[in-house]
Amino acid sequence: MVKFSKQFESQLVPEWKEAFVDYWQLKRDLKKIHVLSNTTTTTTTANKQQQTSFPNTLFSSLRNFSLFGHQHIEHGAIHVHKKLASSVSNEDMYETELAEEFAETDHAAHEFFACLDHQLNKVNQFYRTKEKEFLERGDLLKNQIEILVELKSALKQQRRRSSSSHDSREDDSISGTISCDEESNRGKTGEEPGEENKTEELDKNEPEFSDSVRSDEMGRSMSVKREEGKMRTASGRVFNCQGKNLRIHIPLTNPSRTFSAITYLLWDDLINQSSKKCGPEGYRLHINRTKLHHAEKIIRGAFIELYKGLGYLKTFRNLNLLAFMKILKKFEKVTNKQVLPIYLKVVESSYFNSSDKVMKLEDEVEDIFVRHLAEDDRRKAMKYLKPTHRKESHTVTFFIGLFAGGFIALLAGYVIMAHLTGIMFSLLFLHFFLYGCNIFMWRKTRINYSFIFELASPKELKYRDVFLICTTSLTAVIGVLFAHLALVAKGHSYAQVQAIPALLLLVFLLLLVCPFNIFYKSSRYRFLRVIRNIILSPFYKVVMLDFFMADQLCSQVPMLRNLEYIACYYITGSFNTQDYGYCMRTKKYRDLAYAVSFIPYYWRAMQCARRWFDEGQTSHLVNLGKYVSAMLAAGAKLAYEKERSIGWLCLVVAMSSAATVYQLYWDFVKDWGLLQFNSRNPWLRNELMLRRKFIYYFSMVLNLILRLAWLQTVVHSSFGCLDYRVTGLFLAALEVIRRGQWNFYRLENEHLNNAGHFRAVKTVPLPFHEVDEED
Repeated sequence: MVKFSKQFESQLVPEWKEAFVDYWQLKRDLKKIHVLSNTTTTTTTANKQQQTSFPNTLFSSLRNFSLFGHQHIEHGAIHVHKKLASSVSNEDMYETELAEEFAETDHAAHEFFACLDHQLNKVNQFYRTKEKEFLERGDLLKNQIEILVELKSALKQQRRRSSSSHDSREDDSISGTISCDEESNRGKTGEEPGEENKTEELDKNEPEFSDSVRSDEMGRSMSVKREEGKMRTASGRVFNCQGKNLRIHIPLTNPSRTFSAITYLLWDDLINQSSKKCGPEGYRLHINRTKLHHAEKIIRGAFIELYKGLGYLKTFRNLNLLAFMKILKKFEKVTNKQVLPIYLKVVESSYFNSSDKVMKLEDEVEDIFVRHLAEDDRRKAMKYLKPTHRKESHTVTFFIGLFAGGFIALLAGYVIMAHLTGIMFSLLFLHFFLYGCNIFMWRKTRINYSFIFELASPKELKYRDVFLICTTSLTAVIGVLFAHLALVAKGHSYAQVQAIPALLLLVFLLLLVCPFNIFYKSSRYRFLRVIRNIILSPFYKVVMLDFFMADQLCSQVPMLRNLEYIACYYITGSFNTQDYGYCMRTKKYRDLAYAVSFIPYYWRAMQCARRWFDEGQTSHLVNLGKYVSAMLAAGAKLAYEKERSIGWLCLVVAMSSAATVYQLYWDFVKDWGLLQFNSRNPWLRNELMLRRKFIYYFSMVLNLILRLAWLQTVVHSSFGCLDYRVTGLFLAALEVIRRGQWNFYRLENEHLNNAGHFRAVKTVPLPFHEVDEED
C-alpha cells in the first residue's frame, strides 16, 4: 500500500506545490508531540509505580479502556475561532484554541495547531485568488465566443446576400479593424530564467498568489461595445464592427502572418488612404473565413487551458481536504484526543471546500465548447478537454532490452572490423539517449516538462519511447554498416557497396517525413516544425521548445559537419573513386564546412533578436552577445588552423577565454539560476529539486571542465596512437554529455520560475479587443 505522503506528492500540481498543505511539516510537528508525549508518559509512570498500589493501578488502567477494547478518547479538546483578516478583504481566518488537556505537550500542540491554521488559511487564500482569476477568464472567454458566433453568423449572411445578388466582385468578408502589435502575446511561456525580474516587479501590487495579467486591464481590452444602426445583416440583426467597436488581434507567429500584416499596413498607408472608413486612426480590414478560423483556433486553445486550470483547482481542493483528514487522524492516534470531527467540520465549511463556482464554470465551459467549438459533438469536445493518456506497456521495455542487446553485439563486431571508422553518426543517438534520461529525471523530480515545452499530453514521447527509438535506430544503423563491411571484405563491387550508407541515411529521412500515422507521427512532425522554425529564424515567434532545440544544435556542430561531408562525398561522386579527401581539398566545400560550424550559433542569435523585438527586454540582447562571442571564437580557431602563427594563437586564446567566461556565467546564473549569494544553500539557490547538494557542485565543476575542451585545439594533445578522428569523436561526445546535464538544470530552473509565479496553465492572448474612440 502506497503511503499517503507519496501519493499526495505524486498527484499535486507541481507549480502550485507551495500553495498546498505542507503535509510533511505537519508530520514533523506531530512527531515532536509523539516524542514529548512518550517522554512524559515514561516519567509519570515511573513516579506512580512507587506511590500507587496494584488495585489503584488496575482501576486506572480499566478507566482508559471501553468495554469493546478501544482506548478512551477525550472530547472537546480544541475550539476553532473564525475571524476576518481585515475589514476590506472579507477573508475568513481561522485560529485554534487548545483546552487544558494539552498541558503535558502544551508547547508542541500549540505549534502543531498554529501550523495547521496557517495551512488552512493559506489554502483558502490561494483558492480564492485562483477562483477569481479563472472566473474572470471565463467571463472574457464567454464574451469572445459570443463575438465569434456573431461574426460567423454575419459572414454567413454576407455570403448569402452576395450569392443572391450574383455579384462576383463582392468579397465574402465583413469590415473591422486589426491590431498588429504583439504586446499581449509576449513570453507567457519559455522565458529565460534571468528574465523573470520584470514580471515580479509587475506583480508586486497583486495578491500573494496572483500570476495572471491584471483582470481589470484584460476586461477593458477584451470587451466589445455594440451600437445600433452601424451595420445591419440581411436578417435585420444589429451588429456593430466599425468605429470604436471591434479590433481583431491575430499573433504574428509565422512568416506569412508577419509579411501579410506588414504588406497590409504599407498598402494601406501608401495607396489605400481614401478607403479608410473607421475614423481618423482606424484601419479597414476584411475579416474573412481565414481570419475567423485563426480566431476560433485561439479561442479553442484558451478554453482548453481554462478547463485544464479548473481541473487543477478541483485536484487542489480534493487533495488538501484529504491531507487535513489524514493528519488529523494521525493526531488523534498520537494524543488520544478527539479533534477530527471538530476541525474537519471547520475545514469542510471553509471557502475552498464549500464554494461551488468552479464546478459551475466547468460545466459551462463544457457546454460552450460542445455547442460552439465541437459542432455539438460531445465526444469530439472531450478529446480536446480530457485527452486520454497512453498506457505504458511492458512490450516497450522488452523491445528496448532486445534491441539494446542486438546493438551491443553488432557494435562489438563493427568495432573489430572497422576500427571505429565512421562511428560519428552515433552522436545523434547519444544525444537522443541522454534526452530519454532527461525525461526520466524530469518525471522523477516532478518537473513539468510537458507544460514547459507545450507538448500534447496524449502524444508526447515518454522516456521508454525515446529509449526504444534510440536502441532500434542504433541496431539498424550498426547492422547495416556491419553488412556493408562484410560485403566489402568478400570482394563485391566497391562502388555499389558504398551506396549502402547513403541509402540508410535516405531511409531515415523518408521515415522522418512519412505521412502515414506510424512511428510516432505527431512527434516527428512536431520535430520538423521546430527545425523549420529554427531555420527560418527570426520570422517565426520563438517559444521555449524552439530555442531549447537550437541550443541542442549548438552542441551538434561536429555531427552537422560530418553530415555535410557525407552529402559532399555522395553528391560529387567521390564514392565511385574512393577519394575521401576531395571534399577536404576543394576550397568551396571546405568553406561550406566552415559555414556549417557557424549556422547553429547564427540561428540562436536570430532567435534572441526576435525575442528582443517581441518582448523588448535587453537581457535577450545580452544573450545574443553570447552567441556572437562563440562565433568570433570559432572564426579565430578556423583562421588559426589555416595559418598557425603566434598572432592567431594569442587571438584564439583571448577570444575563446572571453567566450568561455561569458558562457559559464550564463550557464550558472541565467540558465541554471545558481550562484545566488544570499541563498540558504551556499552558492546554489533556495529551491532545489535534487536532495543531495553535492550533485549541483559536481555538475558545475564538470560543466567548467567540458567548456574548456577548446584547449585541445591550441595544445594539439593526442591520446596515444589514436587517429585524430577518434579524438574528435571523443571530444564531441563529451560536449553532447555536457549538453545532456545542462538540459536537466535548465528545465529545473524554468520549472521553479513557473512554480514561483504559480503558473500551471498557459495564458492565451485573445483575438477580439475593444477599440476606444480616442484610439
